Amino acid sequence: MSRYGNGEEWCLPLLLKSVKEIIQTLVPSKDRVYLDEGLNVDLIMQQFSRGMADLEKLASWLSGVLKSHCAPMRDEWVDEMYNQLTNGNRNNDMELLVAGMRNLLSVLEAMKLDVANHQIRCLRPILIEDTVHFEQRFFLKKIRDGKLDPMPARDWYSEMTLRYGDLPSTSSHAFGEMGVFVEALSRMVLPSHPEQFPDTLIFDEERLLKLRSDMLDTINLEVCMRLYEEYENSTSNSQFSTFLHRLSADPSDFLSSGLEEDGQEFNFSAPRSRPSSLVLSVSGSAHSSPRSSLVMLTPSRTPSRTPSPANRAENRRSKARDLYNSLVALLQSSPNNMEPQQRWREMKDSLALQIFRFTHAPTEALMQFEEKLSLHISQHRSPLFREVERHFHRRLLTELQQRMKEFKGLTGVGLFSVATGGRLHGPGRTWDGSRDSLQDRERNTSESSVREAREEGGVEDMATRLGHLATLHWRVWAQLVYLRDVDTEMTNSDEGAGYV
Repeated sequence: MSRYGNGEEWCLPLLLKSVKEIIQTLVPSKDRVYLDEGLNVDLIMQQFSRGMADLEKLASWLSGVLKSHCAPMRDEWVDEMYNQLTNGNRNNDMELLVAGMRNLLSVLEAMKLDVANHQIRCLRPILIEDTVHFEQRFFLKKIRDGKLDPMPARDWYSEMTLRYGDLPSTSSHAFGEMGVFVEALSRMVLPSHPEQFPDTLIFDEERLLKLRSDMLDTINLEVCMRLYEEYENSTSNSQFSTFLHRLSADPSDFLSSGLEEDGQEFNFSAPRSRPSSLVLSVSGSAHSSPRSSLVMLTPSRTPSRTPSPANRAENRRSKARDLYNSLVALLQSSPNNMEPQQRWREMKDSLALQIFRFTHAPTEALMQFEEKLSLHISQHRSPLFREVERHFHRRLLTELQQRMKEFKGLTGVGLFSVATGGRLHGPGRTWDGSRDSLQDRERNTSESSVREAREEGGVEDMATRLGHLATLHWRVWAQLVYLRDVDTEMTNSDEGAGYV
């Protein structure tokens, strides 16, 4: 003390003052007067100079203050700090004293983070509610400063109005003045419409690209399943070569033939969909091989005896379910560092092999089937691909109509809650199938229930995400660019004196 206590090089006074200042920011104002009494740095330094400082008492007081204001999960950390300071003082162990002071600073840092997280949780509804107004002020300032040109976005919206201005009455009623924008946005997520996004969507571009990737996954999986179903509906293995020949000769014939062998046609009606609990575009291991994953993905075995109609329907559902789940597993195991189109091109042979494992086709037909599968997977000109894409786009619009009716009247916080926490999660209902009478419609029930389950493909989840994005975007940009003159908006902003 006599050597270092009178100079400015001694760090203990500065350390104690810093500790006091930090604690003052963490405790209520009514408790700060007690802080001045218990942590009087000048008095403590005088006690040090006369050899009367009681570190154990100071450590006990600090421990009580911290425990009364920090989260219970920090109590063990505070006790460790108290024990280190106490034992260091009793044993004259400087290392323990230093460790105790370090723990004290660590506890204070953790308390600062806890307080910050608590304040964010409290302010979160206010910040979310102010999102639209903040973005309007932010982008309007950029427009006024000449950093953002609104004319390209306005020209884009005018072009979309000419293209999609004549909407059906149901869409006009559901979307209102957002009809043209929602229609254009829904087409932007289609794989066959790789249109450029306007500048107003620059901050939503990544979300739209993710939606486009999810839509591509959903369409390609459905294409695989429909090719599989077409073969399964053939009455014998000898018809498989005819099936492949028909695809090779005229792919469009596949759409019209469908289930003609059984007197049926494909049913493109839109059943209610489920969220993307399958997580189609989940990141997978870069080292996993789709073909090597086939060992565990085995089809269900058909009983040797002739099954009853109910068992046949159940077997068809189970087999299609297992195949669909195995294809999803292959997709999840694929590397995520590729473009979506490239990922599917790399997987097509593995997909063909996996589909073959669930059929009784001759082995020599595998190569031919791989070639035919490549004609439709991610092929925008394929009639089958385009038909499936149109089907899912219709379902997406149907789901969007329901979502937008709900979203339009919600506040910012309500919209956030529905978009993030209000999604339906029911993987257990995915393959429940139809509960109609199997005696009356055995094959129809089997086919429709299986298709309903897989065709959901995340459409509900995509509609929720797209509806949330569209609603927020429209609230920010409608009066700013799409429906209102920017010069008028700037004039009103200047008159408002505080809008910017």
